[in-house]
Amino acid sequence: MTNRLTINADRIKGTINRNIYGHFSEHLGRCIYEGLWVGEDSPIPNTKGIRNDVVAALKQMKIPVLRWPGGCFADEYHWKDGIGPREQRKRMINTHWGGVVENNHFGTHEFLMLCEMLECEPYINGNVGSGTVQEMSEWVEYMTFEGVSPMAELRELNGRAEPWKVKYFGVGNENWGCGGNMRPEYYADLYRQFQTYVRNYGDNRIHKIACGPNSDDYHWMETLMKQAHRFMDSTTLHYYTITGDSWQEKGAATGFPEQLWARTMKKALYMEELLVKHSAIMDQYDPEKRIGLLVDEWGTWFDVEPGTNPGFLYQQNTIRDALVAGITLHLFNQHCDRVQMANLAQLVNVLQAVILTEGEKMLLTPTYHVFNMFKVHQDAQLLDIHLTTKELKSDIDDAIPQISSSASIDASGKIHISLCNLDHLASAKVDLDLRGLTNENVRVSGTTLTADSVDGHNTFENPDRVAPAPFTSFAWDGKLLKVDLSPMSVTVLELMTD
Repeated sequence: MTNRLTINADRIKGTINRNIYGHFSEHLGRCIYEGLWVGEDSPIPNTKGIRNDVVAALKQMKIPVLRWPGGCFADEYHWKDGIGPREQRKRMINTHWGGVVENNHFGTHEFLMLCEMLECEPYINGNVGSGTVQEMSEWVEYMTFEGVSPMAELRELNGRAEPWKVKYFGVGNENWGCGGNMRPEYYADLYRQFQTYVRNYGDNRIHKIACGPNSDDYHWMETLMKQAHRFMDSTTLHYYTITGDSWQEKGAATGFPEQLWARTMKKALYMEELLVKHSAIMDQYDPEKRIGLLVDEWGTWFDVEPGTNPGFLYQQNTIRDALVAGITLHLFNQHCDRVQMANLAQLVNVLQAVILTEGEKMLLTPTYHVFNMFKVHQDAQLLDIHLTTKELKSDIDDAIPQISSSASIDASGKIHISLCNLDHLASAKVDLDLRGLTNENVRVSGTTLTADSVDGHNTFENPDRVAPAPFTSFAWDGKLLKVDLSPMSVTVLELMTD
């Protein structure tokens, strides 16, 4: 069967917020320390303590927004422990992640400096679970107030006279779980209280983010929207793709049974149902879609690599992860009327990381390559598409589609079409019917990512085993663009008209 994709180039469905391609960095394992921060005295090349190689790779990927300091860590983080001379900062045990010592050398100043280096928006998560209204209020004042105040004076004492611009601020994290095991009714009241004191200073305008539900907890979303929608700019959603039978046995990142390929894709595609149902609840209280849905934690979660600290959540990253990233980003694009940000978990060395480091070595994962290929969708206009695709049967799960796709047009008029072939065994032929073009003189180019096995991945010994390559398996006859996609591949086409 030949799959068919109709693209209406003259029908715009919405704008794809660049923040859909956002990321997440938590004080967890080797994400912050070793991954981002090595200290100014490190032999690893750095700028003011931050790794140069990681910064360069993330800028190449055009990272738009970065969330910090957690995650579960956020609701045990007290920001004043992470300011002032580093040698005087409090040391603590990271009770959530690995029981290791946190020296607080990477704090507010370091994070906001990193965001300035990356030219990305900071998204800061405040502490509701173990913090106070005053503590949260003073953090916002410390970062954004310009004038006479104790917090502004403290900031200047610590070397920063000018306030920062901080737009995105989360009031708590996973307060249904590690952030306090709260009922939605209780959290909604706390949110209303805390957010009152998350103030706008000068021309800085805070985008207030409420802690939304875990996965399919529709009662949480209903309660939160009913009681607090007037006080929020966005709410969150968390969902992780696991393929094992439980959170205790999530399955291996590499060396997994081939039959788990389809199950992983099926679990990732469940995001569609979550977006539809949570958006329907939000529509009841916010029909104008003023409030954004931020999927600020998503990605694959497998068993840790053998021999590593279980609390560090370090896992390899394969072509399977790349396909999960591709199809999930397609879903976010398609729901860009409601989804205004998403944050892959996590940036470096944790879960579905885009970068892995080992001492002075760094590698780019297959997931990194997908984000780098898909950056063409950032802030582009979503095009109307209609896909007819073959279904792939599975012995252990329901069928999955062979093809996932998205299409957008950027400010210069270039059309980008991203295609995922979810079939790990066979290539896929796709006929692209391009309608609404003002000029049929089309020039086509492309990039593709695939691997030679279902767990193909990059290592520090072979960092380019899974890497993008030019895509030439297409033919344009003036009406149809015929493409032939490799098995288990992610492909991006660029169309330019004269």
